[in-house]
Amino acid sequence: MAHTFPARAALALALAAGLGFVGAPAPAAARVAAQAQQIPELAYQRFTLPNGLTVVVHEDHKAPVVAVSVWYHVGSSYEPKGKTGFAHLFEHLMFQGSENHKDEYFKPFELAGATDQNGTTWLDRTNYFETVPTTALDMALWMESDRMGHLLGAIGQKELDEQRGVVQNEKRQDENQPYGRVSELIQAEAFPANHPYHHDTIGSMADLNAASLADVKQWFRDYYGAANTVVVLAGDITPAQAKEKMLKYFGDIGPGPRVPRPQPWVAPRATSTRGTMTDNVAQARIYREWNVPSRTDLSINQLQLAAAVLGGGKTSRLYQRLVYKDKLADDVSVDIEQHVLASLFELQVDVKKGVDPAKVEAAVADEWARFLREGPTVDELERVKTSIRADFVRGLERVNTQAAILAEGQLYQDDPGAYLKDFDALMAATPASVKAAANRWIARGDYTLTVVPGKVEETDFATAAGRPALPGKPAPRLSPAGDYRTVPSTVDRSKGVPQVTEFPGLTFPTLQHGKLANGIEVTLAERHEVPAVQVQLLFDAGYAADQGRKLGTSSFTMAMLDEGTRDLDSVEIAKREQRLGAEIDSGCGLDFCNVSLNALDDKLTPSLALFADIVRNPAFRDDDVARLRGQWLARIAQEKSRPIGIALRTLPPLLYGEGHAYAIPFTGSGTVHSITSLDVNDMRRFMGDFIRPDNVKILVAGDTTLDKIIPQLDQVFGDWKPGAGKVPTKNLARVAAPAHSRVYLIDRPGAQQSLILAGGLAPSTKVGNNLAIETMNGAFGGTFTSRLNMNLREDKHWAYGAFSFLPDALGQRPFLMYAPVQTDKTGPSAAEILAEARGVVGPHPLTPPEIAKIKDGAVRSLPGEYQTTSAVMGALQEITLYDRPDDWVQTEKARIEALKDPQVQAAAEEVIHPDHLTWVIVGDLKKIEQPVRALNLGQVQVLDADGKPAK
Repeated sequence: MAHTFPARAALALALAAGLGFVGAPAPAAARVAAQAQQIPELAYQRFTLPNGLTVVVHEDHKAPVVAVSVWYHVGSSYEPKGKTGFAHLFEHLMFQGSENHKDEYFKPFELAGATDQNGTTWLDRTNYFETVPTTALDMALWMESDRMGHLLGAIGQKELDEQRGVVQNEKRQDENQPYGRVSELIQAEAFPANHPYHHDTIGSMADLNAASLADVKQWFRDYYGAANTVVVLAGDITPAQAKEKMLKYFGDIGPGPRVPRPQPWVAPRATSTRGTMTDNVAQARIYREWNVPSRTDLSINQLQLAAAVLGGGKTSRLYQRLVYKDKLADDVSVDIEQHVLASLFELQVDVKKGVDPAKVEAAVADEWARFLREGPTVDELERVKTSIRADFVRGLERVNTQAAILAEGQLYQDDPGAYLKDFDALMAATPASVKAAANRWIARGDYTLTVVPGKVEETDFATAAGRPALPGKPAPRLSPAGDYRTVPSTVDRSKGVPQVTEFPGLTFPTLQHGKLANGIEVTLAERHEVPAVQVQLLFDAGYAADQGRKLGTSSFTMAMLDEGTRDLDSVEIAKREQRLGAEIDSGCGLDFCNVSLNALDDKLTPSLALFADIVRNPAFRDDDVARLRGQWLARIAQEKSRPIGIALRTLPPLLYGEGHAYAIPFTGSGTVHSITSLDVNDMRRFMGDFIRPDNVKILVAGDTTLDKIIPQLDQVFGDWKPGAGKVPTKNLARVAAPAHSRVYLIDRPGAQQSLILAGGLAPSTKVGNNLAIETMNGAFGGTFTSRLNMNLREDKHWAYGAFSFLPDALGQRPFLMYAPVQTDKTGPSAAEILAEARGVVGPHPLTPPEIAKIKDGAVRSLPGEYQTTSAVMGALQEITLYDRPDDWVQTEKARIEALKDPQVQAAAEEVIHPDHLTWVIVGDLKKIEQPVRALNLGQVQVLDADGKPAK
């Protein structure tokens, strides 16, 4: 925990009276209601600086970190016609450095070990956030205040042009995905042309091109003043410390002008409208949207419950009708996109291949009418409420989440505790109140969009005109006037960013071990901050266990576990999970399969009983297998319509070669042929071979003790006995690099971008120099300020991001260089990637500062990495998988600090082989083939989306 120096503490106390201090956690009535419903309260203190900046402080001392969350009350809804995309473009510019730090914004934070760092823009707000070690808080506040109060001198035409290019590639990257243009069209059709929400946040290419330096600077002056800002500090900090530091760093920043606030305007439709879009998609998808009230209107909570009952998972009305009963769809969901002026109530249905979308619409209309006529049942509402409450409890472990909850309440409702009012409204809802809200808002006036598979033309990417303008738009209102003043600062910014010289130590639970009656090993990490327990059954299996079987057997079989047991069908399983507030998941990675439970303390015993039933007694009923098979084949088709899915299906078999356990699509989904032929016998054989008590370790993290959990686990797993035979072995034989580089092109006509994925094979995660390999990758392509990203994003602005990856594996793991780039820069981008690879193992080895940056960031981020029980469970899983000692996390700092630069450079030479790469490039073949061939990277072959030679 950080301590304030005595002189600073005295100063903080002296200033308290002048800061507009509001000394209250949350209102008493809300507090009582929250306790009655077992909703944790985020106690806070709020104060206002003399310049109008609002600060909210929440103390959470479980880890020596502080979340800094800065929310500006401006988003894309404030943009005038002809200047769409300004708010988001400016968010990018805020990461370019400031007048007193003329360098990449992320650099000091990487050195200090920041986590959860980013910035986002949405319709009503722009926010910036990071979680830093407590000792780095002064640095973080200096950086945030320098770009708030000292930015304009650091923005020139060069910076504007660079980030304009990055944003345009972000837009291309989004639109290059299946269904990637849907949200823009729905927004344009949902709201009239004169509505602030008519255009989407990223804006139009034309407006981005037209943005001038003067326009951008005026945007900053208009909206980035202190009085238009909320800062939340959550974590290892006290209100006294917060007051002193906030006044010190932010007090001299001007309040800014009063802001004209757009006013709520739901603009519901009286009649239904519809449209059709052709896209490069694997199956038809139906979207339906209704305009509903603001997020600040308590009726939105009633509609949230209606959405969950209609389309919130397996137990919902529409899922039951469309997926289970009529077998018309592979998936269906209903949700609400909440905003300040109005919200969007949205239905989405993935139409089963070969089914007429009109049949789906008829079934939806029938269920919708029944819901509006009858309303939800008491049981439906209680199950949904329990799930919502449990999800909220689990989410509070991370201080960044706590900060966001408080910031939203303050920014939108002038009440950091507004979330308690929302919960009161949710929990007080009745079938009658939900039915009334539904009939008022979602009974008429929808917009329906049907997306159908087909060829995409470049002209399809033009901005949609959408709904015409309407009368009745409310006039904006100026934000309240204030008697604001600045306070002279004692900070000498000419000295640059405050240096962080001390760092808090890591707190990680000591692992404890036990055994069940049948010998199953149990490892426990105690965490008592949240009343919940996580349990994971970890099996030595994974996608690699598909070798000699039909590809996809492992992941398909594990996905079938919660589809029914001997006594329960899949719907009853899902209902019981909801009533218990439990989450049960199953799946596989490359080398393992697992089944996990996240249960509330007071429901742990019945949750474990359900969990064990799912693991030990899967039914594999024919109807359930057929339903999941249809969804699985649709998933494979979706993967083959996404550039990254195509690449991840194609590259691994090329890297590992026939016969290797890893020569499979790394999505784990298998192939159309294998999944079509997969039967119950295949699944039962897999279960008998791998999902057995002599091939499992049980990991536990959370609010329990070894004395408590062992008997509870013994009760449900202690009598589990293995079947006949031994656990099969997997072929993880060593594979040699290809003699020469190879290039594989996959055509995606009309693509706005090309996806470049180049790779080779690196040593196993278990090797002794793994730390050197990971450090090397961080400097080369694994972080924002790495060489690859600085080149292709920040220097060339040909990509939204370019990185390198080293997925964990027990055998040789792939080393992957990844860059989605604009189509006309495909050849030059591949050349730059190759040049960076050659440089790092040749004339431009990693420098000591580059290596030190990664080492420092890794050590200093450790306190922030393990805030949550899920993060602790992730560490347990890695310790178990890779045979690491119990104190692996606690000793990581010493291992990192002992790492020498020559070891890191040697790792580069061991992993990166520029002349033996396998390249997979997915893009518009007619535009990229000749430029790529001209590079002479290696022998070029054109493949189809299945990885086979194209006809």
